[in-house]
Amino acid sequence: MIRNATPADAVAIAALYDYYVRETVITFELDPVPAEEIARRITSVQELNLPWLVTEEDGEVVGFAYASPYRPRAAYVHSVEVSIYLRHGIQGRGVGGALYRELLARLRELPVHLALSLVALPNDASVALHERLGFTFAGTFTEVGRKFDQWIDVGHWQLPLSHEITS
Repeated sequence: MIRNATPADAVAIAALYDYYVRETVITFELDPVPAEEIARRITSVQELNLPWLVTEEDGEVVGFAYASPYRPRAAYVHSVEVSIYLRHGIQGRGVGGALYRELLARLRELPVHLALSLVALPNDASVALHERLGFTFAGTFTEVGRKFDQWIDVGHWQLPLSHEITS
């Protein structure tokens, strides 16, 4: 089941996200993010009329995906950065693809022209997911992040969503 996230989902999202913060370079967060901060982030994204979604299995949140403004300057208003995280261990079952397709469908209903995804490299599973969904590779920033005493490259993938924006 895929639905809009609410601040009440923040505890579950924080627990799911904590694995990626502590164990991987997939996110550049260095410290666990408290549920209160996750709730604030959900609210701030949704106040911009952008989607923050969760997917559930047996009543438990097992993934989340959201869109956020790409950059703060006005000319970027029609571009969003998209992110997705699944509970560790459930990848490869189609859950991420379904969640991401729903996120992209909702974005296509908005005045959003381009979805961008930034992927810490290497991450073959994320690259494969993005490319399966039609994202194309746009380039790599090398050694742009540092976590766990290593430099991390970030690949950029993009997906045009609309060509009809007039303002």
